[in-house]
Amino acid sequence: MTNDQRPSEPTDQAPPRRRRDVVTTIVMVIVGIILLLPGVCSLFFMSAMGSGSAGPLGALWLICFAISAGGIALLVKAAN
Repeated sequence: MTNDQRPSEPTDQAPPRRRRDVVTTIVMVIVGIILLLPGVCSLFFMSAMGSGSAGPLGALWLICFAISAGGIALLVKAAN
């Protein structure tokens, strides 16, 4: 087989994935864990106070759970 008969290589290959920086991943994990803390505290206080006496604290608990959801999303992003 000569060079003229060799099949050409496909040119539509995706470029290789760039490796993620280790420092960036570590920072993402640390910030994600910190963002989980408000949700953990909210769960603790919800269980300590009971569900009947939530009152105006219910909105604060929802905000804390939203912050924790952001922490979970950041941890998932760091894992991928």
